Amino acid sequence: MADTPTTATATSVHEDGSPERLAIDTIRTLSMDAVQAANSGHPGTPMALAPVGYTLWSKFLRYDPATPDWPNRDRFVLSVGHASMLLYALIHLAGIEEIDAEGNKTGHPALSLEDLKQFRQLSSKTPGHPEYRHTTGVETTTGPLGAGCGNSVGMAIAERWFAARYNKPGFDLFDHDVYALCGDGDMMEGVSAEAASLAGHLKLSNLCWLYDSNHISIEGATSLAFDEDVGKRFEAYGWNVIHVNDANDVAALTAALDTFKATTEKPTFIVVHSIIGYGSPKAGSEKAHGEPLGDENIRLTKQAYGWPEDAKFLVPDGIAEHFHAAIAGRGAPLREAWDALRARYATEYPGESAQLDAIFSDRLPEGWDADIPVFEADAKGVASRDAGGKVLNAIAAKVPWLLGGSADLSPSTKTDIKGAASFEPGSYGGSNIHFGVREHGMGAIVNGMTLSHLRGYGSTFLVFVDYMRAPVRLSAIMEIGSVWVFTHDSIGVGEDGPTHQPIEHLATLRAIPGLDTIRPADANEVAAAWRAIMADAGHPTALILSRQALPTLDRTKYASADGLAKGAYVLADSENPEVILIATGSEVSLALAAHNKLVAQGVASRVVSMPSWYRYELQDAAYKESVLPKGVKARLAIEMAGEIGWDRYVGLDGRTITMSTFGASAPIAKLQDKFGFTVDNVVKVATEMLGETA
Repeated sequence: MADTPTTATATSVHEDGSPERLAIDTIRTLSMDAVQAANSGHPGTPMALAPVGYTLWSKFLRYDPATPDWPNRDRFVLSVGHASMLLYALIHLAGIEEIDAEGNKTGHPALSLEDLKQFRQLSSKTPGHPEYRHTTGVETTTGPLGAGCGNSVGMAIAERWFAARYNKPGFDLFDHDVYALCGDGDMMEGVSAEAASLAGHLKLSNLCWLYDSNHISIEGATSLAFDEDVGKRFEAYGWNVIHVNDANDVAALTAALDTFKATTEKPTFIVVHSIIGYGSPKAGSEKAHGEPLGDENIRLTKQAYGWPEDAKFLVPDGIAEHFHAAIAGRGAPLREAWDALRARYATEYPGESAQLDAIFSDRLPEGWDADIPVFEADAKGVASRDAGGKVLNAIAAKVPWLLGGSADLSPSTKTDIKGAASFEPGSYGGSNIHFGVREHGMGAIVNGMTLSHLRGYGSTFLVFVDYMRAPVRLSAIMEIGSVWVFTHDSIGVGEDGPTHQPIEHLATLRAIPGLDTIRPADANEVAAAWRAIMADAGHPTALILSRQALPTLDRTKYASADGLAKGAYVLADSENPEVILIATGSEVSLALAAHNKLVAQGVASRVVSMPSWYRYELQDAAYKESVLPKGVKARLAIEMAGEIGWDRYVGLDGRTITMSTFGASAPIAKLQDKFGFTVDNVVKVATEMLGETA
């Protein structure tokens, strides 16, 4: 085939030279060419949905390409993340300007034509699925189907919260909409059902999902496994459902979106009936879904479009300018008017304005941690979930944009904000969000809130993280400050038994790159953990808390809980220790009791509290050596969870007292005795190790 031309006259492509038709087919052909060049990808959906993308972006999306971080912009979420070339083509043609990780304009386009040619290549700005932070114009990382649907609900919640809290008479600072493009796969995934159900309950009329109903999946026709009336389901959720019978009917798409804009009492679900791989010999087949079309099929498709058959990555003269003008011509004046309104708002409402400045620059207000309690030494102690609730409330009083809730468990996870209203229809300024028993949906929604610069949190029992691992993982990939509060952290749950006693869960969370998993030892470590969480919005945290009471350590005898910031610290020590006891959470007090007994027996012992492996691994070699000196081979890790991963800290000569089976239903004291979490057993194992290493 001929070398790639990058320009052509309109009439050389289509006889009528219609900018609309040219723009739509430009999106289609760029998508085909990029997938073919990469020799991998999904061409069929971008080809089918090019008219949808064009119509939404050129006629409705409130977006200024020169200011892609404008707070009141409309959000567009591509939940069908495999159709990434649709979004990349839109970003390119819209002329969105690049913003770097620090929020500064680089002077470069977000995506050049050369970037499209590097689709799915190493270090390119056009990865196989859209990635937040990686590509300007991408609002969230999508790929796992349904995730973007949940994110969009979180973004819609955020807009409603901002409007309720900060809009004033004559100052409608926040009135943007959220659009999500989803497909059959999204509709099959449970997370979309969870998110849609909550969105309908909340009557989020600022939310519009466009559902690409093409009846094709990777295995073939969706009728192999999926034949429900999705529109009827969404009507039952409380959504306004509209059908567009032909994805190529721009007038019908426009009318449907006009109806969404006029709907004020419920979210809108637009069912768009499309043909995957439109115009190609593989149209309507699973063969157009997840593989390149092939050179000959691309030639025939371009012929059907009236496109130069040998042209690769062709953007006809004037088409990018036409598309950019349609978006910027609407978005730039709106953004400029908003900037002027925002400046007047700062004069009229300086307190609220200062909060908004802090929110959108990810800063904390002065004195945000002034009321975090200091917990007095108490042998009886307090459950770390209870301490967590007290600290959360102290922070939320100073940081009102810290909001969230639980999967119907806030009385147990202690994550309700006292005295604050619930976020409910007609009361969108509340801080307590009731997610219902929807862990996966909760996680995806919290990520959407956090992407909107709120400090979102979600909570449940640790054992149920299995239901929401995907959004926890995605929060780490995106490097956003979502907070995951997981209580009932061990076999200490007791009588509820093995179905509710997490064993492997700490290991699976610690395995997620960039996720800070913190398991505090007492109430003051909980306070230190929340300080660390709030001070860094650049990564998510899993905060692991107990149901049972933990002794509040006497910090006049032991090291300060501030050591938590470094992940691990020496809590109690003997000169020239012979054995090191390493523990987290509730087992730290057990290690201290064993330490005292060992010292009484003449054994030099050290106790290391290690609440965060993630933070410890960020420290330099000198600090690590000061905590876990290489010369001390006798190391014993104690944790009421699986042992996977502890080998890196105890070494070849070390041992663990951990769980190798599921738990059992019994009072906690019986369980501790059965599984070896007793002072006598810790002393016994430590003494045995000393004999082995002597």
